[in-house]
Amino acid sequence: MGAVDAVPAHVERIVALILARGGSRRLPGKNVAPLGGRSLVAWTVEAARSAPSVARVIVSTDDDAIADAALAAGAEVPFRRPPALSDDAATSEDAALHALDWLAGEEGEPEWLMLLQPTSPFRTSEDIEGAVAVSRSQPDMDAVVAVSELVPATWLMRLTEGDRLERWDPAAGPEMLYRPNGSIYLVRTAVLRRERTFRPAATCGYLMPARRSLDIDTPFDLELAHALLDRASEGERTASHG
Repeated sequence: MGAVDAVPAHVERIVALILARGGSRRLPGKNVAPLGGRSLVAWTVEAARSAPSVARVIVSTDDDAIADAALAAGAEVPFRRPPALSDDAATSEDAALHALDWLAGEEGEPEWLMLLQPTSPFRTSEDIEGAVAVSRSQPDMDAVVAVSELVPATWLMRLTEGDRLERWDPAAGPEMLYRPNGSIYLVRTAVLRRERTFRPAATCGYLMPARRSLDIDTPFDLELAHALLDRASEGERTASHG
């Protein structure tokens, strides 16, 4: 698991799909929330467009404001996502298969689909290329998922009866755990159709640092993103005057 430095010449066609529906209960309008002078969806569009391995960047949305922001950032918005695929019960897999059906009818289905969520603004084009490189270095794998470190398993605690806090002691011994950070899911389209998941059994991990793994889903997450961006800008100003 991890990044691969060199990405070979383009081998298989990859389409980046950004799923960005208008409804959001915990952070209304989050996909067009401003961050550093850009909307969240624009951050992801620009990262995808800067990745050499990505052939097309398509946004699937049911919302006019998101569509306008995506178009302004340079993405394609060639269809509107139907209401049945835009409510809280709809899955990312269902919305992705709808987009694949459109692609199949328009120009043929790509070999790979890369799901990029607009709530991960700090994911970079280098991360996208890193995930692609992992897929090409492991030809027997069907998918790549971006992950970040959690904690060593032996640091985890569990609550028992009476809310007693006890250390969790996995039988396997000390090990590092990882969690999908939501920023990149790259999958063979044939496998997505067959298994209807972005994480089939043959899945590799692409490791990203915690700072670039922030997933914005609440007002606090957005406040944290602003703070991280301000801190990075302050560091750049300090370095330029050093």
